[in-house]
Amino acid sequence: MEGFGARLRHAIDTRGPLCVGLDPHAELLRSWELGDDVDGLRRFCGTVVEAIGDVAAVVKPQSAFFERHGSGGVEVLESTIRQLRDTGALVLLDVKRGDIGSTAVAYAQAYLDPASSLAVDAITASPFLGFGSLFPMIDMALSTGSGVFVLALTSNPEGAAVQRARSHDGRTVAQTILDEVSQVNAGVQPLGSIGVVIGPEAAGTGHETGRINGPVLVPGMGEQGGRPEHLHVLAHANAGAVLPSYSRQVLRAGPGGPALRDATQRARDACATVLKV
Repeated sequence: MEGFGARLRHAIDTRGPLCVGLDPHAELLRSWELGDDVDGLRRFCGTVVEAIGDVAAVVKPQSAFFERHGSGGVEVLESTIRQLRDTGALVLLDVKRGDIGSTAVAYAQAYLDPASSLAVDAITASPFLGFGSLFPMIDMALSTGSGVFVLALTSNPEGAAVQRARSHDGRTVAQTILDEVSQVNAGVQPLGSIGVVIGPEAAGTGHETGRINGPVLVPGMGEQGGRPEHLHVLAHANAGAVLPSYSRQVLRAGPGGPALRDATQRARDACATVLKV
């Protein structure tokens, strides 16, 4: 069975280094002249899938923007996941789950078990209950050919107090997470399936990222402050594994499908120039 890391490497090689975040918040729906309701959500997602599903390597729905509409929103999420996968795009569900024991197992079953109606190619996860708490998700991912992206160095100002705190061995919490991911991915070719999340402004904080041997998701590109030039530091140590993620800059180009597609291609090409892929 081909692992997520190998499938992601192939997607980047064939479609380019781009993840598009699917964040249908109320203001965006209104700007598209859609209702902030289940019908507006469904129409929004249908337009995005049709416009960019065969262009972006990865599409990243943010689960919260679907969940806020209740069961109808979750139904749209399930449908959107199926439609995206039919286009050949990899689906990364941004859920940032993190818990222990049987609850962590249940999260793994919800998103990484192929039998689930919410099954995706990869999810985001929070390690701040201890990296070991994620192993039910990691083990499920490795057994099903899916992936997990672990939060490590985020760009929000509140994150630094926890992520850059130092433990008794002198490493920051973030470095400990990076090292743990490196161990899981050690020796996997062409790329490990357990990734990390590193914000664009956090990339230059002096952390060692060269041993990850897995994908590096860089969210917050475009209107949220990230620029292609922020990718230089990560690109040097993680050739072919950096996945920049744009959301608002691409989605605000809608509701026209051609404009969405053009915005996606321009973001992809700008990142590809820096990453040299």
